[in-house]
Amino acid sequence: MAAFTAKDVQALRERTGCGMMDCKKALVEAEGDMDKAVDILREKGLAKVAKKAGRIAAEGAVLTYVDEAAKVGVVIEVNAETDFVAKNDSFQEFVKLAAETVAKQNPADVEALLSCTMSNGQTVQDSLNEKIQTIGENIKVRRFARYEGVVSTYVHGGGRIGVMVKFDTTDAIAATDAFKAMAKDVAMQVAAANPSYLDEASVPAEVLEKEKHILTEQVMAEGKPAQIAEKIVMGKLGKYYKENCLVDQPFIKDGDLSVAKFVANTAKELGGDIKVVSFVRFEKGEGLQKREDNFADEVAGMIK
Repeated sequence: MAAFTAKDVQALRERTGCGMMDCKKALVEAEGDMDKAVDILREKGLAKVAKKAGRIAAEGAVLTYVDEAAKVGVVIEVNAETDFVAKNDSFQEFVKLAAETVAKQNPADVEALLSCTMSNGQTVQDSLNEKIQTIGENIKVRRFARYEGVVSTYVHGGGRIGVMVKFDTTDAIAATDAFKAMAKDVAMQVAAANPSYLDEASVPAEVLEKEKHILTEQVMAEGKPAQIAEKIVMGKLGKYYKENCLVDQPFIKDGDLSVAKFVANTAKELGGDIKVVSFVRFEKGEGLQKREDNFADEVAGMIK
């Protein structure tokens, strides 16, 4: 018998939208390998979800910082144990100072950031230790991203999702209200639609080959001849690009336009060129295991 638990079956169901028995059979066939089970369900045309999204499991906040004069933007995630602490003014101030430090000092990674001195005179590590002692929870700087150039940021849900998008355009265009509105809309698109890649060229070859294989298995299972199946698969890949590539996605405010067309329309209106270069999207706690509190056990422990 393959080594997996009822929780694994439930996790696979949440990830794919398939029935419990289908998930169980897939895990048996995959010998407990979760990713392989997802592929099996997709090959059978059962899975409704293609993306491998980490389960949101930790508290904290994702915030952004932009220094327009220096043309630098930052998005940063700092985790805490409870949502209550994440809303604490002292915690929020620490996250903002850490983001500012990333912008100004450009540390290579989180470890390097912890050694940097913030504008309050403390190192990030010392300030972090102080917050842990005074707040009484474990707090951790998890990750950050830093862009230089023309950027736009967007924070959703008070720090649940943070997005930063980099554009290639002139300073004159970047200074216009029309560009700023367009750039914010693109950042909101990233927050809402959660694209995996910028464009078709950004999709890794191995990912594309895997997708072709899965789609081919689906089409062949329907009894289509190989020569026809190939054409059908190519058509389905177009849908994959529209779902997963930012510039190919339908624009959230006007489904008749792709994001690329929306950006192009703004560029034409402003009489110049605008290109989306890259983006980063952090969702608070994605991929982290959330602490599971048992209230009854907690009360029992207090009584003892």
